[in-house]
Amino acid sequence: MSVVGFDIGNENCVIGAAKHRGIDVLLNEESNRETPAVVSFGEKQRFMGAAGVASAMMHPKSTISQVKRLIGLNFSQPDIQNELRVFPFKTSEGPDGGILIHLQYLGESLTLTPIQILAMLLSHLKETAEKNLETAVSDCVIGIPSYFSDLQRRAYLNAAEIAGLKTLRLMHDGTATALGYGIYRTDSSESGPSHVVFIDIGHCDTQVTVASFEAGQMKILSHAFDKSLGGRDFDEVLFNYFAVQFKEQYHIDVYSNARACIRLRTACEKLKKVLSANAEAPLNIECLMDEKDVKGFIKREEFEKLSIGLLERIRLPCNKALMDAGLTLDKINSVELVGSGSRVPAITRMLTSFFDREPRRTLNASECVARGCALQCAMLSPTFRVRDYEVQDSFPFSIGFSTEEGPICTVSNGTLFPKGQPVPSMKVLAVHRANTFRLEAFYTDQSELPSGVSPQISCFTIGPFQTSHAEKAKVKVSIQLNIHGIVSLESACLVEDQVDDPVTRGNRHSVEAGNTSRVSSDAVHNHIEDGSSLQPEPSPVSSGGGTRKKRSSRRLGIPVSENVYGGMTKADVLKAQEREVQLTQQDRIMEQTKDRKNALESYVYDTRNKLFNTYRSFATDLEREGISTNLQQTEEWLYEDGDDESERVYTGKLEDLKKLVDPIESRYKDEEARAQATRDLLKCIVDYRMAVKSLPTSDRDVVNNECNEAEQWLRDRTQQQDSLPKSTDPLLWASEIKAKTEALDMTCKHILRSKASPPRPEDNQGPDRPHTADNMHTD
Repeated sequence: MSVVGFDIGNENCVIGAAKHRGIDVLLNEESNRETPAVVSFGEKQRFMGAAGVASAMMHPKSTISQVKRLIGLNFSQPDIQNELRVFPFKTSEGPDGGILIHLQYLGESLTLTPIQILAMLLSHLKETAEKNLETAVSDCVIGIPSYFSDLQRRAYLNAAEIAGLKTLRLMHDGTATALGYGIYRTDSSESGPSHVVFIDIGHCDTQVTVASFEAGQMKILSHAFDKSLGGRDFDEVLFNYFAVQFKEQYHIDVYSNARACIRLRTACEKLKKVLSANAEAPLNIECLMDEKDVKGFIKREEFEKLSIGLLERIRLPCNKALMDAGLTLDKINSVELVGSGSRVPAITRMLTSFFDREPRRTLNASECVARGCALQCAMLSPTFRVRDYEVQDSFPFSIGFSTEEGPICTVSNGTLFPKGQPVPSMKVLAVHRANTFRLEAFYTDQSELPSGVSPQISCFTIGPFQTSHAEKAKVKVSIQLNIHGIVSLESACLVEDQVDDPVTRGNRHSVEAGNTSRVSSDAVHNHIEDGSSLQPEPSPVSSGGGTRKKRSSRRLGIPVSENVYGGMTKADVLKAQEREVQLTQQDRIMEQTKDRKNALESYVYDTRNKLFNTYRSFATDLEREGISTNLQQTEEWLYEDGDDESERVYTGKLEDLKKLVDPIESRYKDEEARAQATRDLLKCIVDYRMAVKSLPTSDRDVVNNECNEAEQWLRDRTQQQDSLPKSTDPLLWASEIKAKTEALDMTCKHILRSKASPPRPEDNQGPDRPHTADNMHTD
């Protein structure tokens, strides 16, 4: 079983695979290391990756790209509305407030969610990996931005499940990059940890990660981000510049034409790359709109002036990451710059000014996340043995819990999992309740979240349960911030003491840090325990006489149900899986239909060429004329009425042509086979005539007679065959000569074996060794 890492970028995807000699980046069908994150719906089939990009010009309103920007977000958010205005496909608000994508497919209206589109993309990447590795792919680690909310993380897991993938971990992009950097380091200092800042400027976002490295371990100190600042924003600067210029110069409005927008944005992206290496660059697009060719020109200096606002924004997450990590610039050992949008020279100059050192590029800017994810997948999979290396990630948001009585108060001001909490982490919450109750999970600090993200996460209903006493009972709830960065309620149990303890029962207004210390509080009646250091609870000691009371308790499991706000239910996932199977089946049918059509077209051209060259002497004039007519009719049908037919029709047409051509092809092939079969029979005759020279006369005569009879049969039949024209069916087929050879061989072998004496024990001879005069023994 192979293990892979997926980097699902906003523009391109990269697949990393763990192999026994390291991590490789897999090539797609076009032999490229990056696969466009595009899904396009044609009239009868889907096109993904590079094929989706090619289809986008023909089907712009049915082509979905940049799906990463739509996952797990609310349709009505202002920044989402700004995103949707750029896309040519239609969208609307779903029942849960999410985004629905509308398009035409198979002549009908099709409504999909961003999760389903992501699942299609993951399914395509999975298929690419399986073809490349020539084995099944199931286990994977997927890179995600550190700013993803709980809902977005769940959306990625749902998409992977729909695609048939088992996600071992959702890994922050910065963490994956740091892992690929740190595990190969050999310069670990004994004087203390080294601190490295990783700046990832992608197509749509900027992420900054501060990591601490020591021998055999890595610890993430902080994550910071700007989710709306990436390479595409620099492209958009050029797009707007030339859109205004073309409106003034050519009187065309590219904003009004979806196809023109796509072409101009593609050209601006290429122009930005040219400006990264040149001081100036031209822009030329043929027939951009209204059959007008357009030309433009811009200098790098002018481009940088237009982008000054974007360049200044990069400083903000860099500064925040250092503050959250509690480090100053003099404590930073290195700055690493990665990401597809990081190649603009002005970005490097700005970062050099901020950090007082030039950023390094020791990692592959586009592949580092996929490589780190593949490496983590190998570490989590039992299939591979990886050098021991500890990876400690941190969570960038604060998460709290509340009940119907209010927030659960802790020493950290209402937060159960504070910002910077190691991932994964477990906390055990103890509450006193008499019946069913609810726990609400929420983000406690809205300022930490990206704009538009709801503070609500999920709601857990715990119960029903019954207590043996009338008063409230103690309920212990295990809450986990799991390896994906998702909050989950692992279990809930009812704890009932067999001996009444007035001391414990009276002290219900308390919070436990760990298991033994108690801090007074006037909040809800709860206890919080750090799951990483759970120990058995100590038995209470009576206040008088110093005698120890025995106390026993029993634990009863309590049912728990979860409601994720805006999330998919299990029924939704199953329905999406069924839809994906149907769409995949339709794609497979269309691919098979195209293969049959191509096979028919190829057969027409190939047969026409052979008919007047290779097969010319093996067909009569009447046969050639009839076949030529059928080939011409089939060719005309292919380009007219038969351009869009079913696989069955193409197969039928091909079979009809083969019925006409097969007899001629058989004559041609049999002539060559007949010559080889004749040579084999003659060789067999010569071999047996040589092998019987030492046999008794009677036996020798029997073998020679068999050989003479076969030779005479071959001579007579060959003379008859040679008298016939090649355009008629053979009188003597190669199969007949082969049968004659096998019969002669069987008869002669039987005679030779019956006359050979058993081998002596000291003779080291195999059973199939030829019986010649030198190894035969007679009485």
